[in-house]
Amino acid sequence: MGYISVNLEDSVHIEELYSVHYFEYMSNFSFEGESHNFWEFLYVDKGEVGITAGRNSYILKKGDIIFHKPNEFHSVQATGTAAPNLVVVSFSATSHMMSFFEEKILRVDELERNLLAEIIVEARNCFTSRLDDPYLTHMQKRFPAPFGSEQLIRLHLEHFLLHIARRYTSGVFSTEKSPLRQPPKTTKSRSDSEVFNRVAGYLERHIDSHVTIDQICRDNLIGRSQLQKIFRDKCSQGVIEYFSALKIDAAKQMIRNNHYNFTQISEQLGYTSIHYFSRQFKKITGMTPSEYASSVKAMADGSFE
Repeated sequence: MGYISVNLEDSVHIEELYSVHYFEYMSNFSFEGESHNFWEFLYVDKGEVGITAGRNSYILKKGDIIFHKPNEFHSVQATGTAAPNLVVVSFSATSHMMSFFEEKILRVDELERNLLAEIIVEARNCFTSRLDDPYLTHMQKRFPAPFGSEQLIRLHLEHFLLHIARRYTSGVFSTEKSPLRQPPKTTKSRSDSEVFNRVAGYLERHIDSHVTIDQICRDNLIGRSQLQKIFRDKCSQGVIEYFSALKIDAAKQMIRNNHYNFTQISEQLGYTSIHYFSRQFKKITGMTPSEYASSVKAMADGSFE
């Protein structure tokens, strides 16, 4: 039987990436503006901002996104009402479908927000540059970078653009400000699982650090109450409790490996002091690190005193 291949055409193709930013600004922040010969979008993750795009001015609130076409002058300033957190991504794409995004302010749904979070995660993996540097003009690649990180940025970004364009052109909204449809329960469940897996992976990568719930929310583009609910639904504990247990599991493994003393283990896992580490260890395991080490040794020796 002779097979005939099918050529899969790209509806959108990201050719070059110029910047990936996540900014946390004060409520009096102001950026005079610029124009450049590539696309840029700005997503409001928190707070609100005033935007100029060409000759027009807008107020964007949490969940809004605006696209600036090539050579369109744009500026941004905080309104003084709420300090804004912003995602800004700039790229080149000459696909015909990009004309859809011209002069539009859209609303981002949950799947699209997850894709933005994945772009930020992969950008942190792929580049050494700070994502909160507003003067950054050249992102430095990390060597070595995790396998596939550059391609994943492009794929997530293309998926993001395709999804938002398809959603707005399929009759889901009658106007830009129409409410979002409630997703089916199965879709919601799948989305929660994706968020949980993404945040769990993030915590594993930061197991040697001290992270706060605000930092977790910021780096993963998720609200505090939603994050806590997902973790309680998935593992019956809050995200910080989950992270603490993750650290102690790592500590137990290191104790069993017997390569480091307790102070070294404490430092490698990002604890502020050996005393705090010992308290956390006992709180979770019911034993001090010394008692745990003795119990493991006793089991390994086959003697139980």
